[in-house]
Amino acid sequence: MYARIMVPVDLAHADRLEKALGTAADLARHYGAGLTLVGATGTEPGSVARSPEAFAEKLDRFAAEAGERLGIGIEASTLHLHDVSIDLDNALIHKAADIGADLIVMASHVPGAAAYLFGSNAGHVAQHAPISVMVVRGA
Repeated sequence: MYARIMVPVDLAHADRLEKALGTAADLARHYGAGLTLVGATGTEPGSVARSPEAFAEKLDRFAAEAGERLGIGIEASTLHLHDVSIDLDNALIHKAADIGADLIVMASHVPGAAAYLFGSNAGHVAQHAPISVMVVRGA
C-alpha cells in the first residue's frame, strides 16, 4: 500500500518525536516501505547547528540512531530553506513529491491558542498535500 514514508523532524524537539517515529517504523515494516526523515534548516546558525552542513550531519546521525533503536533502515534528507518559519510547509509537500513519498507521518502537539489563530505545520501539510498524511499527536 505504501512504498515510501516521509517523517518531518524538528531536531530542536527530537524528544517529542518517538511516537511518530515508532508509528512510521511500524507502518514501514508492515508495508515493506522505505522510511525517510526530513529536517529543515536555514542558512544562518541556529539552535540545533551552526551551519547547514552541521545540521545535515546531526540529522544523519539522528536517523542512524533511530533506525538502530527501531530496527529498520532509515534515510535522512535535509531541506535548506531561506526562512524555515515561512517556507517549511510548502517545502515539505514538495520534498514528499521529490522523494516519491506516498505517506507523510507527522508529529504534532496539543494545539495552543497560536495554532488556532495561525494554524499548525501538520494542519497545513494535511490540508494541502496530495498524498495521505497521518498526524500523530504526542503525549
